[in-house]
Amino acid sequence: MALGVAAVALLALYTPARSIDLAPLWNFNDPAASEQRFRDALPTAASDDALILQTQIARTWGLRGDFPKAREILRSVEPQLAFAGAEARARHALEVGRSYVSAAHPAQSVDADAKERARAAFLAAHDLALNGKLDALAIDALHMMAFVDTAPEQQLRWDQRALEIATESSQPAAKRWEASLRNNIGHALYQQRRYDAALAEFRRAVALRERGGDAEALRIARWTEAWTLRALDRVDDAIAIQTRLEGEYAAAGAPSREVFEELELLYRAKGDVEKAARYADRKTTGR
Repeated sequence: MALGVAAVALLALYTPARSIDLAPLWNFNDPAASEQRFRDALPTAASDDALILQTQIARTWGLRGDFPKAREILRSVEPQLAFAGAEARARHALEVGRSYVSAAHPAQSVDADAKERARAAFLAAHDLALNGKLDALAIDALHMMAFVDTAPEQQLRWDQRALEIATESSQPAAKRWEASLRNNIGHALYQQRRYDAALAEFRRAVALRERGGDAEALRIARWTEAWTLRALDRVDDAIAIQTRLEGEYAAAGAPSREVFEELELLYRAKGDVEKAARYADRKTTGR
């Protein structure tokens, strides 16, 4: 959206108040409940915070697969953006991009036009965020570009650019992106069959997750490490990790089909038909 000279001058003078903390309001597993919390916060929200809340309401509709509804909400607040701060504008651009391309979109629904609309929006969000010294949002925008440019070498370039921001930033929210970005870089390298390099990234992600407090994220990171060890024919090392994960998921009361599948493949590689068949059955039953 083009801004007039007067609007640009006013933006230069604008100093937004500290923005709302969205984390306690989000439950990505329940977008409808998250939407209600955002709406409950609207009546007492300052102008920029209200805009930010509207962008998140739009995102909840995208997570539910209703992308036209998400864009309808985003269009409704566009007139207020001219005098908004950097975060509100960056979040708006980011959600416009996600309304065209995201992990929630069925692959067949993303055509060339959608990708170009998303590209423009994500790059605009990145620029707005960097100019506003909002490193985590700039990273978020770059990591979304991997859904636009899906070839592994393209994804690798975007995620490496995002990682540079994360590792150079002094902002905790940006620092928290590093483990996820290491994981994404590892996947891109894996797709290129650069397994040793992928393993190094996955192990860095494991180390970062070990310092965090998210047990499930740590288990996923360890699973990915073992997955790569299997690709490197380091079967016994992979079995050791997956067996440990099997026990952890059992203790958590949530057996993992993905772990059972890997153990099936690993024991087939060892020629242990009996154990492979046992895990094939557990993969099917989920227990």
